[in-house]
Amino acid sequence: MTSVATARKKQALSRFWADFRRHRAGIAGLAVLVVAVLLALVAPLFIDESVTSVIEGTGKRWAAPSLGEPFGTDESGRSILLMVWWGSRTSLLIGFLAALLSIVIGMVVGIAAGHFRGWSGGVLMRVTDWFLVLPSLVTALVLAAILGGSTFTIIVAIGITTWPSTARLIRAQTLAVEARPYIERSKALGAGHWHITTRHVLPNVAPLLLASTTLEVASAIVTESTLAFLGVSSNKTSWGTMLRGSYDWGAATQGAWWYILIPGLAILVVVMAFTLVGRALEAVLNPRLRRGA
Repeated sequence: MTSVATARKKQALSRFWADFRRHRAGIAGLAVLVVAVLLALVAPLFIDESVTSVIEGTGKRWAAPSLGEPFGTDESGRSILLMVWWGSRTSLLIGFLAALLSIVIGMVVGIAAGHFRGWSGGVLMRVTDWFLVLPSLVTALVLAAILGGSTFTIIVAIGITTWPSTARLIRAQTLAVEARPYIERSKALGAGHWHITTRHVLPNVAPLLLASTTLEVASAIVTESTLAFLGVSSNKTSWGTMLRGSYDWGAATQGAWWYILIPGLAILVVVMAFTLVGRALEAVLNPRLRRGA
């Protein structure tokens, strides 16, 4: 039985990869993400946090891109290339962990609200609706300011303000799953709440969660950059703090377009890559979209 189950899983994975490869935009996005994550992981092997220090900048102030400095320098003579490379660690870390927190909260609330139909499910949905009407960016800004500036607080502030949309999506899928006949048979055979939600509901909503996660990471990166630009940062160099620095030091008036363009392009490229992968996953894992394609 174990070998049969393993063979089926391998067949399902090969089928999934074959379907995913048909989406060229998704493959392109995946390639960009692999490169970005690998560069962030190997960054400590080649550089360290000293590249972001204002007292250790060795280049010329506001040096334009050249062979020696491909992305130019900032107001302190720091290399924009090295700062973007090191800042990718913070931006991607916050993006992944904040999205994970958002997905976990949304999954738990959504499954619980869809499974328990009584007053408890109603209360969960009212809480979800209350969070939905709150402006997420303003709420995250206030929470981050109250909790203090650190990577952990930024992750928490983004995660607990972006889960409601996931919760509503998972609840709708949970209701669809629990309307199927085999759920009624499981209940008749004595299956409890834990068995139904973990053995039947969760496997059916997992593909939807996978597609949502990639889109949530993109949203979290944008939110972190926005918070950093507004002055609430993790006290570590990220693409958002670089944009804030370019604004504070008047890069536009100095003609240092590279200080604004390079971090902005890094955010744009990575967010677009996550979006392309998420859309491709959604098309592959959603039977309705797959039939339409």
